[in-house]
Amino acid sequence: MARSLLHDPAKRALALEAHRLLCAEYGCPVNYFHALDPVSELVSSLLSHRTKNRDSARAYESLRRAFPEWEAVRDAPVAEVEAAIAGVTWPEAKAPALQRTLRTLTERRGGLDLSNLETMDDAEATAWLAALPGVGPKTAAAVLSFSNLRRRALPVDSHHHRVAARLGLIPASLPVGPSHAVLEAQLPAEWDAQQFYDNHQMLMRHGQRCCFFRGPACGRCVLLDLCPEGQARLAPTPSPALALPTNPA
Repeated sequence: MARSLLHDPAKRALALEAHRLLCAEYGCPVNYFHALDPVSELVSSLLSHRTKNRDSARAYESLRRAFPEWEAVRDAPVAEVEAAIAGVTWPEAKAPALQRTLRTLTERRGGLDLSNLETMDDAEATAWLAALPGVGPKTAAAVLSFSNLRRRALPVDSHHHRVAARLGLIPASLPVGPSHAVLEAQLPAEWDAQQFYDNHQMLMRHGQRCCFFRGPACGRCVLLDLCPEGQARLAPTPSPALALPTNPA
């Protein structure tokens, strides 16, 4: 990844100003929405991929009711796991993928345990999680940030990514995965886990409530003065030049 993407003072200043305006708009700090242990958060995050929050939450609760322990999910017939998570997108793919992740975790840790993350720094913990099958930058960051570990990590979902790209914090061509490192590097080193979580929540909420994928509400956007794409959308369209009558010969 280009060094300029990770160390750009102008982008850092833009990220901070956007954060300030969004906090004023939506309110900070934001309460954490749950405090699961890291393994439970890993399961929850794997279910949430390309799925609405309410649907993945229901699937998680359904899985918990069907299997009282994560070891039972790991060892169950895959069809039973698929039936329990039927409310998510692609349950036929997520069920075997979830079991594969849990089995690999068992092999590496001797059980379904992520207490080893407590002794690692943020970068080490991220890398360790990302080495598990099916775990990418977003899932690794979610486990560290959303679980009761409460670590400095920045999950980037599609809403967050869209707002960041339109603001110019990242190139529009940069995929969600690599954008994690760029956007995280723009945040102050002295920020704590709560501020990282707030930043994720602010950009995600703005994408959900104003900066829509189709038809963004640029006219009421609190970030309009910072957003070149929004300004271009609202710029008046030049009127076509009127054809002047020609004199007859």
